[in-house]
Formats: sequence, C-alpha cells, structure tokens
Amino acid sequence: MEKVVLAYSGGLDTSVAISWLGERYGLEVVTLTADLGANDRDLESIRERAIKIGAVKAIVIDAREIFVKHFVFPALQAGALYEGQYPLATALARPLIAKLLVDAARDEGAQAVAHGCTGKGNDQVRFDVAVAALAPDLRVVAPIREWKMSREEEIEYARERDIPVPVTVASPYSVDQNLWGRSIECGALEDPWTEPPSEVFEWTRDPDVAPNEPAYVEIEFDRGIPVAIDGERMEAIELITRLNEVAGQHGVGRIDMVENRLVGIKSREVYEAPAAVALHKAHQALETLTLSRDSVRFKAIVAQHYADLVYNGLWFSSLHQDIAAYIASSQRNVSGTVRVKLFKGICQVVGRQSERSLYNHALATYDRGDTFDYQAAEGFIKLWGLPLKTQAQVQMLGQGGDMPGIMPPKVSYREKSGG
Repeated sequence: MEKVVLAYSGGLDTSVAISWLGERYGLEVVTLTADLGANDRDLESIRERAIKIGAVKAIVIDAREIFVKHFVFPALQAGALYEGQYPLATALARPLIAKLLVDAARDEGAQAVAHGCTGKGNDQVRFDVAVAALAPDLRVVAPIREWKMSREEEIEYARERDIPVPVTVASPYSVDQNLWGRSIECGALEDPWTEPPSEVFEWTRDPDVAPNEPAYVEIEFDRGIPVAIDGERMEAIELITRLNEVAGQHGVGRIDMVENRLVGIKSREVYEAPAAVALHKAHQALETLTLSRDSVRFKAIVAQHYADLVYNGLWFSSLHQDIAAYIASSQRNVSGTVRVKLFKGICQVVGRQSERSLYNHALATYDRGDTFDYQAAEGFIKLWGLPLKTQAQVQMLGQGGDMPGIMPPKVSYREKSGG
C-alpha cells in the first residue's frame, strides 16, 4: 500500500483527512506535526490523536530553531514586510513545513504528501509550489480542495467514524500562529469597516488599558541578527519570546490591513506580532545609521521583492537564492544597539548607536566643533544646479518661463492703501 505524509495540525480538517485519504485513495497516512512555537497546542495529545484516528505513524518535530535561524531572521535582515505591514509569520512557516514533509516522505518511502489548505487561500500555493521545487516526483493531495464538505458535514463525518476531534462551540475566526506571529481572519473581520473585536487578540493588551508608563528596551544586533536585550545575550527563541511578552504587554504588535492575496482577491487580515514589529523597527533604524544612502534606498526596493516572493510561495527559487546573497552582504556592517520605547500600542525608536555608524557628529553639529566645510558647499551647489540652469536659459526663459503642470500662475497683487 502506498503512503502519504500529511501535514497535521490536530484540528477538525486534518483529522478528518486522515480517514478520508485512506477511504478515497487507499493510502496509509503518516502525519507530521511541526512545532514552530505555537504554544496553544499539546503536541503529545496531537500525536496520540493521529494514531487513534488511523495514522500508521505520527511524527512530531521541534523545528523552532530551524524556523528562526533559516527563515525568520533572514526575512528580518531583508526588512521583509508584505505590503509594508505584514511580517510574514505564516508565509515563512510554509516552506519549512513543505521541506519537512518532503524529508519525511523520503524517509518513510511515501509517494505523496498532503495538506489541509483550502482552495481560496495562499497556503495551498505555498505548499504545492514548494513541494514541486523540492520533489517534483511527489504527488500533492489537498483533501479540502476535493471533498467539498461544509463544516457541519465534516463534524458529521467525524462522528460517524468515531474520529476524536475537540469540536465545541466553533470559533468564527480562523487562526494560525507560530513564534513570529498570529494570523486571524474570518468572522466579523470579513467586514473591513468593523473594528476587530477584543476576543481576537491574545498576545497583545488593549492599548487603552496598557500600562501608563512606557517600557524602554535596548536591542543589540550583530550583522542584522538580534542577539541581546538590555545587555543580556540570549538564544533566538528566548529573545523573540521575551519581546513578544514585553511588547505585547504594552499593546505593540497589532496589525489590521486589507491585503492582496496571491489568488487575486483582497482579504481583511488581522495580525499580532509584538516581537516582529519591534525588531523590524529597530533593525530598520540601525540600517539608517550604518548603511550608505544609496544602500538604504536600493535595499528598500529589494525588501519589497523579497516580501513578495515569500508571500507568493517562491522561497525555493533561484531569485530568492540570488537576493539572499545580496541581503547577507548588506548586513556585514549592521551591528549595534537600538533603544525602543513601547507605549500604548506604539513602538518608537528613541536611540541608536554603532561602532560602524556613518553618522559623524563633527560634521552634523551646528555647535562648537563643527568641521563641515561651508566654502565647499557653494561650489557643490553651482555644479549640482548647472544642468537645471543651462536648461532654463536655453529652453524655459525663451518660452516665457511657462512650465505647465509644475509652475503656478503669476499672482497679481496690489499694495493696500490706508483707509
């Protein structure tokens, strides 16, 4: 009998899928559950549930360190925020899970992998494309795209087959979370005019009731990677966990946006990402201190493309490989410390320092000790403005000085006389 490795969350959809894959395709099911830092799950009970339902084997992998080191931090170095806001928590997890599925399929001698994604979301694309890039010979099965059962029908299917799934009063929200953030959609959030209800948030305190005194946090980076908080060096998982707690207590990390899905529709999404928001703010501030003007501006363009390819499921692409090489190079001087102020839902950079800083106080100051060469400025301005002056003399002044679209009309005025 052929085998399939199923990405298993332990919820209703993938639990039903264990039985459905056997009935529909006659496949032996091996489940794979990846621990990416979602503390809301009892991994051992998930493993036991998979076996009870009928899986021939249930694999649980602690992939938190791999997730942070090889996916989260490279995206942080890139400054990757999809459409300027979303730190890509779910999108970054999918290529890793796909890689784990492929590895497990090879180890188990499986001919297929399966996932529980719907036919309208981005995740189906991310899984299918990643598997195709890593193992073109493996078949990808997406039960939810095929069975067309409503939630009520799924519950009935589970009851008829004695599938143990924790079905209580169903939450109207769809939630995915890992160490880097929570993604919440559906329910009342489908109306973009509706303010997100308080119950959708778990990691962040309502800014209205957050502490009345701000918290100041110093984040140290080494080559664009955060390595310490308030002078205390710590491992990556601990650092992100600590920042999630501290920033979340002050209401930092709530994102409410209407984003453009890969499949062509707009979707209202709410995210919680306290650590991600604080780290991206701090990292960007450090780059403004340590990168040249042209590097900062070019990297912003690269960051947008990087975020798009991650969101669109192209992690295992040659374009990503090329961009990743540039990103790594760009971070060689991004080392230093940034101080952020967390207060009532806002993360504000209030200080930054680095031994590799390009900020020169003697050049920037207007006080005593100013070393800027003011005489050099006059010559620079003449040369800078020379093309514009030449064009004005030859093309503009001879045409009455008209410059449609950028030149306002001449203003007529009269001096007021006393009355």
